[in-house]
Amino acid sequence: MTITQQHTDVVIVGAGPSGLMMAAQLLRYGVQPLIIDSRHGPTSHSKALAVQARSLEIYRQMGIVDKVLTEGKQADGAKFNQEGNEVAELTLANVGEGQTPYPFIQMYPQSKNERLLLDFLTFNCCPVYWDTSLVSLRQNKNEVNLQLQNGGEPQNITCKWLIGADGAHSTVRKQFGIPFNGDTYPHQFYLADIKIGNKLGNYVDLFLSKKGFAGFFPMPDDQHYRVVGNLPESFDQKENLQIDDVLPHLEAVMHQPVIVDQVNWFTTYKLHHRKADKFREQRCFLIGDAAHIHSPVGGQGMNTGLQDAYNLAWKMAGVVNGQYNDAILESYAAERMPVAKELLGTTDRLFKIILSQNWFINLLKKWLLPIALKWAWSKPKLRDLFFKRVSQTGIGYRDSQINLHLSQSTQIKAGDRLPYLKVFDEKRQQETDLHEWCSKPGFTLICLGKLKELDLFTVAKWITQNYGANLNFFYLPPSAKNQHIFDAFDVKENQKKALIVRPDMHIGFLNDVVDIDMMDNYLLNVVGFVKSEV
Repeated sequence: MTITQQHTDVVIVGAGPSGLMMAAQLLRYGVQPLIIDSRHGPTSHSKALAVQARSLEIYRQMGIVDKVLTEGKQADGAKFNQEGNEVAELTLANVGEGQTPYPFIQMYPQSKNERLLLDFLTFNCCPVYWDTSLVSLRQNKNEVNLQLQNGGEPQNITCKWLIGADGAHSTVRKQFGIPFNGDTYPHQFYLADIKIGNKLGNYVDLFLSKKGFAGFFPMPDDQHYRVVGNLPESFDQKENLQIDDVLPHLEAVMHQPVIVDQVNWFTTYKLHHRKADKFREQRCFLIGDAAHIHSPVGGQGMNTGLQDAYNLAWKMAGVVNGQYNDAILESYAAERMPVAKELLGTTDRLFKIILSQNWFINLLKKWLLPIALKWAWSKPKLRDLFFKRVSQTGIGYRDSQINLHLSQSTQIKAGDRLPYLKVFDEKRQQETDLHEWCSKPGFTLICLGKLKELDLFTVAKWITQNYGANLNFFYLPPSAKNQHIFDAFDVKENQKKALIVRPDMHIGFLNDVVDIDMMDNYLLNVVGFVKSEV
């Protein structure tokens, strides 16, 4: 397929999960990107497996979550085995109950995530240009000049903004010479998608041994598992390894035979943990694996890339559409780089403990780890903290320059993800939730407390005259059925509260009064809305 246009607003290099999510989110805001990929088509391999609750919330907002829930499989829990003996079992069933509509970890392979997002793009008439490579690029203060290769002669196009979603070996990142600092773990690892005769159920089974480690992760099809593990040093020089070569080592780690009925995919690889020194170079941005890569601990990689795209897309769309000043784009790196840094540190520490053959660490893993896991899992607060971290629902941007906290509330602050709280709609006599209120593109104003009819009319008129569809509006007066919402936001009797929720469902503005001038100041001077005549 030949690219016919010579100029476009946004070019996305890379059609993996991050690039596809970026394109899908831009389409939600009316921006038609051009997306290219050097591959022949979407991956046929499962690759990343876990879809966390925060990603499911994004899919829900897009209206495509049902397919993930229907075709995927929930992980029931995790079992820890040492030298073949089970030492701890942690149930994951509804561990995040009340925190999200999806209080679980959903197993749904990367290949299916890509198909899901590709279907969204197709429905919105946005093709992916496969077999198209980025050869070179240069930029000035107004645009980016790209040279692309698609079979025949090189083609030159220009764009206003460029997104590098082209993976760990990112051409975009390399073109700018952005350092990708970090390290490579020693020795090789293997990955196999197999159907087995062993009865492991829907638990994640982790096997620790003096000989190494192995993990079995349930896949959507019955008796199908993703198996990952490390290979001993003696395998470092061996090439073209197959599963039969690795099976004796795997069985030695598990202390039991593995009955392999079918092999769908097998590969060996090196693991890295690296982060780009910067996520932006003038008009070019890095997202997903182009910006950060880390160990597979906790199933965080693909989900972090999806959230990178989710964070950047609404800001870029607003700039392209002339709604926001382009200074808002500075907040992307400011918000997402600390997330990547913390994630790399956490996953690296955990992975090194798992891999360690140090006698003292092994002693701790053997005797202390089972006791610590069981004790921690018996504490509801610790289970909640675990779920918030793994599900990525606990990620917040309290220090961001585009948030404004003017409330005395200390539990929930501007920058936090909007809590998932159910709402009883008194007028319609039906139940909904705060996330559902924020399902439309744009910002959402939620006023809590008793407002006079004239005040409501004034707020609605202010929105219509100044922001139109860019600011949705909901009003929640006090009621017994919704008291839990007022308690969560610390709204006292006869008090009011104004929340302005960003398009990515993070609270941008929180105030203890409903004041139009203060809200206007936030939108114009903090977010950077361009004053328009609606």
